Amino acid sequence: MTRPLKQMTFYHRFEKDILSGAKTITIRNHAEADFLPGEIVSVSTFETGRWFCNIQILSVTPLEVDDIDERHALQENMPLDELLAVISRIYPDEKSLYMICFKLC
Repeated sequence: MTRPLKQMTFYHRFEKDILSGAKTITIRNHAEADFLPGEIVSVSTFETGRWFCNIQILSVTPLEVDDIDERHALQENMPLDELLAVISRIYPDEKSLYMICFKLC
């Protein structure tokens, strides 16, 4: 018997970047970081739940907000100031997050 795939959602605006391979990480809090390297994950839009791809998890590593830099912004495919603004809006009171590296299946 096969297990259903774990789920991950992204805001619709990130769909094109994920599908093109321009976005290769996501930064999440502990509640959204329960993934293991090698897992295949079903990805859908946060707004509507529409599936758009599967990804393979490459790594899950702790990341402090103060350590987020240009390298992370490049992997997120956005300017650093925008990335920091997004992170502070989604996780306003959290300083310890996780970087989830992935590739498109």
